[in-house]
Amino acid sequence: MDGLVYRIEDLKKEYAGRTVVDIARLDVRAGEVLALVGPSGAGKSTLLRLLNFLEQPTRGRIVYRGESVNGNVPLKTRRQVTTVFQRPVLLRATARANVAYGLGLRGERGDGRIDAMLARVGLGDLAHAPAHKLSGGEMQRVALARALVVDPQVLLLDEPTANLDPYNVGLIEEIVREHNRARGTTIVLVTHNVFQAKRLARRVGLMLGGRLIEIAATKEFFDSAKDPRTAAFVRGDMVY
Repeated sequence: MDGLVYRIEDLKKEYAGRTVVDIARLDVRAGEVLALVGPSGAGKSTLLRLLNFLEQPTRGRIVYRGESVNGNVPLKTRRQVTTVFQRPVLLRATARANVAYGLGLRGERGDGRIDAMLARVGLGDLAHAPAHKLSGGEMQRVALARALVVDPQVLLLDEPTANLDPYNVGLIEEIVREHNRARGTTIVLVTHNVFQAKRLARRVGLMLGGRLIEIAATKEFFDSAKDPRTAAFVRGDMVY
């Protein structure tokens, strides 16, 4: 298990008898950026919820850092993994209070870290602005800052730049890339945007119908896909 953060084995997640995730095997390596692409309804977001211990598998198991985590997950383990969702849920408080929230739950103040993180995401001048009055891109940057300020070992990103303008897309991608390089944070990115996957990821996997169709190093995935469904998706063909 050396070098692995997650190992998924025969994992299934069902809702009302419908299989949403069905993955025989997936390893997530320490320090990598792994992108999962695929159409809506492919099971990508559900897989992230399983990796963040927000859902329990119907069958199979998830091994996190060598320990099976099915069932009750210790708080210490939960705090190592943080998710930024496509639609950030923010407190009706200032941007700064939102960024400070996770640290407060851990009994930490971290004032310097909070201010530095707000500055890093370009919101230093809006620290005391009500979060719910910020633009969509600014709200997403608050959510990212809130996730990063606790220095997670694993960062899960669920369509973090969907519907954002190019400036915010570029800024968020730059911060994610920089954090991965500087801190060695393991990142799993769910995105519809194949160009974003190509820019950020070391490996890319395609999900269809809850299954992992193919996973490969980024260049191989885009230039010489083995599965015709992957090649079709990369070309921009409609895949269901």
